[in-house]
Amino acid sequence: MTTQAIGAVWSEPRAPGAEGPRARDWGLVALIVVAAGVETALRDDLVWREASLAVAVLAAGVLPWRRVRPLVATALAVGVATAVSLAALASDVRWDGLDTGIFFLLLPYSLGRWGSGREVIGGAGVFTVVLTLTAIAGISAGDLVGGVAVLVLAGAVGAGIRYRQIAHRQELAGVRSRERADLARELHDTVAHHVSAIAVQAQAGRALAGTDVDSAAALLEVVEVIEEQASRTLEEMRSMVGALRDGDHADLSPPHGVHDVERLARADGPGPLVSVQLTGSLRDLRPSLDAALYRLAQEAITNARRHAQHATHVTVRVVADDECVHLSVDDDGHHGHTSPAPGFGLAGMAERTKLLGGTFSAGRQPDRGWNVTAVLPRTGPSR
Repeated sequence: MTTQAIGAVWSEPRAPGAEGPRARDWGLVALIVVAAGVETALRDDLVWREASLAVAVLAAGVLPWRRVRPLVATALAVGVATAVSLAALASDVRWDGLDTGIFFLLLPYSLGRWGSGREVIGGAGVFTVVLTLTAIAGISAGDLVGGVAVLVLAGAVGAGIRYRQIAHRQELAGVRSRERADLARELHDTVAHHVSAIAVQAQAGRALAGTDVDSAAALLEVVEVIEEQASRTLEEMRSMVGALRDGDHADLSPPHGVHDVERLARADGPGPLVSVQLTGSLRDLRPSLDAALYRLAQEAITNARRHAQHATHVTVRVVADDECVHLSVDDDGHHGHTSPAPGFGLAGMAERTKLLGGTFSAGRQPDRGWNVTAVLPRTGPSR
């Protein structure tokens, strides 16, 4: 079991989303250098003052690469400190370094948060060497156990955040997949109707053409081809979408469209008042666009009712022109002082809009409330 566990850790890939040095990383380095300099100047009990400051400065200098090269950053930073520790041990000097060195805990955290399995095991080896040297230097058993616990805790916190982010990404991928499946079902439910009508009309045309063989032979042949192709297309579409339904039965009720958005408005009952404004030509919309407008408005109103604190009014505006249909949903509630994490509802709305060739945005309004905006083309998305 131990061998299997080590093998599983060894084969673990790096966490996705790691970024190289950023401006705030250099700000952190500057802050550490200043703190180390102040501590060096104020403390009178320091042993090897210049060496202590040099270790802090050099170790801080590798922190900007802790996400993309966590093992290298750890080996360099810990290596500098270990070299000074070995020199102190050889000189029979007790060297503890600066209290500012607490930032070294970012290294085991980064290994757990971003490192691959090989890097985590390598980092564990690096810290094992350091702890061994510390034990040789005469540290008490209690302090040694406490140091191990702190290092393990820092790494565990990084690993916990890592796998929480991975789970979040997987949930978002599931939302996008379900949104695509929903669009496929709607495609089947709308296009199948038209293809069925083509097949029926072709059958009727063949029956009529059969009454006059001399004048309708060519027409009969064309109608037969239309009927065959329509029937084959309908059969293949049902087979393909049947797998996406995953055992669900088709909804036989007419699909909701943009004109059904007005049904979402209600003047009584719990929750804010919802008003709907439809402007422009909203007739003859393609079925996928018509259904998407309803679904987007429904989800935005649901989010406002769930998350907008003290909201009294939600306004839904649908404005159509010759090229696009603009959907905007605004509420007047409070959404806190910090930006919320992207919700799965918003992810699904963004995915549906993207699949239809449109643009989507959602965010806090400058004064109060939340806004959701989607712009969808009247024609299909360009490829």
